[in-house]
Amino acid sequence: MQRNSDQLPEMLKALGLAEFAQRYPVLADNVASGKDTAIDFLHKLAQFETDKRYQRRIERLIKNAKLPRDKLLQDFEVPRIKGLAPTLVANLSEGGFMDRCENILIFGNPGTGKTHLSIGLAREWCLQGRKVLYTTAAALVQELLLAKQELALNALIKKIDRFEALIIDDISYIPYDARESDVLFVLLSARYEQRSLIITSNLAFSSWQQIFKDEMTAAAAIDRLVHHATILELNAESYRITTAKQRKKKTKQKEVNMGN
Repeated sequence: MQRNSDQLPEMLKALGLAEFAQRYPVLADNVASGKDTAIDFLHKLAQFETDKRYQRRIERLIKNAKLPRDKLLQDFEVPRIKGLAPTLVANLSEGGFMDRCENILIFGNPGTGKTHLSIGLAREWCLQGRKVLYTTAAALVQELLLAKQELALNALIKKIDRFEALIIDDISYIPYDARESDVLFVLLSARYEQRSLIITSNLAFSSWQQIFKDEMTAAAAIDRLVHHATILELNAESYRITTAKQRKKKTKQKEVNMGN
């Protein structure tokens, strides 16, 4: 006949208490030796289980966010961007704007760190238990078009609506045709005052007619985005160009030192 102690691990796992099953033998010894009370035993087991579940949830949120690279907010050089306040970035990283369904619009030339900043912020939000989704504008538009062709556009928009923040990276990189700009506008409109958007762009608003093809649609899209938005302008030299210059300078200095 099986003893209770032999059955316990299987019972705990069947109840979804895998961490209990792994930890209880050692903690039970502490009770037997008088180091812990029964309440201590239960509290510690519950704490281990809670911590493990939280860790798994965060890992799942980061995976579902589909972040393309492992960029950390702490590695983004805020002082390099003239006029960008560290306190503003820190405030945005706390994610409170999502509760108000506000947007973040990040503008800047290529290489100024728009993608790095958006990914770094997204990771911070995931660590806080927020549901975030990252996508490039090119990939998003094609997904929306396919859904429309399959008469499933509304279903896709509802699926995306489960995410508190949708990051659309590089919205100005591709030339959109009318069909593409139309489905993109439908998504932007659906999230207006319902969910948050984080958009990065190389183009100033004055050039957004290149994206939406006509002034009226461009104006309507901009109006919806900026109504409740924080706008970040990354006015700096390309990080890649700066790094290349620094590397060249170091190489030249090294050659000079060797010559001496």
